[in-house]
Amino acid sequence: MTLTRLFLAWVPVAVVFAAVGGLGAGLAKLSPTEAPDEWRKMALWRSLEAAAVTLFASLWFDSLGHGGWWLLFSLLGLTVALAQQPGPGTVIGGTPLARATRDVARYLVAGAILAWRLS
Repeated sequence: MTLTRLFLAWVPVAVVFAAVGGLGAGLAKLSPTEAPDEWRKMALWRSLEAAAVTLFASLWFDSLGHGGWWLLFSLLGLTVALAQQPGPGTVIGGTPLARATRDVARYLVAGAILAWRLS
């Protein structure tokens, strides 16, 4: 696997993660002075998350197999969604079910992109 191939797989995943992450984080409600810093932090975090998922997908598609990617990325998205759930009685960024659905969908889209780019 070349570095160029990994980079070309990472870019669309980073864009999807930043777009979906920005929609769910409520960044549009920030004041104009707060927005640039928060957007930068969010974009950096989503880029790092996309890089980790891309490396994970590279391991999966290059050594372990090609089939069942949708199940693998659904479980990965569910794991991330459950790890990010707030404690009982607190709701941040929508209902817990809406956040979990958004995270699973985000990882499924990333898995589809990576299956297309890395297979």
